[in-house]
Amino acid sequence: MAEFVWEAKGRNGEVRKGVMEAESADVVQSRLRGQQLNPTKVKKKPKEIHINIGSPVSEKELVIFTRQFATMIDAGLPLVQCLDILSDQGDNKQFNKILKDIKGYVEQGGTFSEALRKHPKVFDDLYVNLVHAGEMGGILDTILQRLAIYIEKRVKLKRQGKGAMVYPTAVLLIAIAVIVVMLTWVIPAFQGMFAEFGGEDQLPGLTKMVISLSEGFLDNVWFIIAGVVLLVSSVSYSYRTKKGKRFWHKLLLTAPIIGPVMRKIAVARFTRTLGTLLGSGVPILDSMTIVSRASGNVIVEEAINKTADRIREGKTMSEPLMQTGVFPGMVVQMIGVGEQTGALDTMLNKIADFYEEEVDVAVAALTSLLEPLMMVVIGGIVGVILIAMYMPIFEIAGKIQAG
Repeated sequence: MAEFVWEAKGRNGEVRKGVMEAESADVVQSRLRGQQLNPTKVKKKPKEIHINIGSPVSEKELVIFTRQFATMIDAGLPLVQCLDILSDQGDNKQFNKILKDIKGYVEQGGTFSEALRKHPKVFDDLYVNLVHAGEMGGILDTILQRLAIYIEKRVKLKRQGKGAMVYPTAVLLIAIAVIVVMLTWVIPAFQGMFAEFGGEDQLPGLTKMVISLSEGFLDNVWFIIAGVVLLVSSVSYSYRTKKGKRFWHKLLLTAPIIGPVMRKIAVARFTRTLGTLLGSGVPILDSMTIVSRASGNVIVEEAINKTADRIREGKTMSEPLMQTGVFPGMVVQMIGVGEQTGALDTMLNKIADFYEEEVDVAVAALTSLLEPLMMVVIGGIVGVILIAMYMPIFEIAGKIQAG
């Protein structure tokens, strides 16, 4: 189907304009006449080229919109009026434009979920499917409240995941920066001072070694920079390939210290998303497809897809989940209990609550572990270099005092 821009006159002669999605211009004219409008112009909407990086709407703005929308629906306001109010009060002009487009689509007879599906960068599959389930069940306000809670928890979990990755990276970068400063400026300054005293040949072994390291770094600095750029480019390229991405995602889940944290985040994300979908009435296989896309890790996605395939064959969820080896045994056993009792969505949300708390504790523990480690590593590097540089000074001072 294509989009058509139309103009028509109403009963009182007022001119009305809009955009309609249809198979042909004749269909648009027929629909307009059915709405007691006299079409004066119907033409195919030209294709627009948009270059967008990511979503134009932040998750915080999405949460605020969802909560406000749920409150208005619960208060009994019509859907179109809710969209009209929310599209005029936001600070994000792009989001306002999207909401006006959604309102126009709904006014033309489309469903709210279909209108959301036209903007996948803002409203993902999970959001659209939950809204569709809410429309079918007549509980749209309840679903929107669940969505707002889910997005808030997802944002928190994502922030914790970034925190777990950012801190080790910051430690490494600070250590590298300190070493570079020492090798580039501090050590050459001391070397010049030793040359003025004329005692370079009689320097201690540790001092000579540190000076040689500095000279080697300065002589080959461009080769080192080229090597670092090549390494980063190689990692970036490999991550864009299917095998490379799988390798790095597997490494992330199995790495010491950081691996257990990332695995807990994956479990929390999986159980929270699946529990929210099932609790809202989305069929289990559709839910598994959505969850696999939202997993954020290739290894976890493969495990969920394999489980979905076994469910299609008539198996329960717990058995194939255990066989993947990705999810902890306790999680799989609790899912099995949820299946047996017919309260799988409730059990999944309980698991998510538990693991979100576990992630909080794990990230805090990681931070408390890395803080002293950073001080020891950086302090040790600076200490060794300073000792190496001050040893000749102490020797000279000792000789002067003895003389």
